[in-house]
Amino acid sequence: MKEITAKEVQQRIENGEKLNLIDVREVDEVQAGHIPEIMHIPLGLLEFRMHELDKAKPYIMVCRSGGRSGQATQYLQGYGFDVTNMAGGMLSWKGKVE
Repeated sequence: MKEITAKEVQQRIENGEKLNLIDVREVDEVQAGHIPEIMHIPLGLLEFRMHELDKAKPYIMVCRSGGRSGQATQYLQGYGFDVTNMAGGMLSWKGKVE
């Protein structure tokens, strides 16, 4: 499974890169604070909303600590998606939050 640190994600965003981030936390967790412009798909709904994703695009999966996003990463990889897990999740995020 590919991984990226929260710091690397933050640096790429600050450098103007357009990243495809998916937050797999629950609704209340996302409402409490999330990375700007992130797509929200709760882990439990991922299999039902997979059709919204484009296999030609790389995705970075985000959760609170990296566990659920790791599960999501492995799940989507199994279906041929290019996905990377953000290690440490939002607990490691020091960037902008909405």
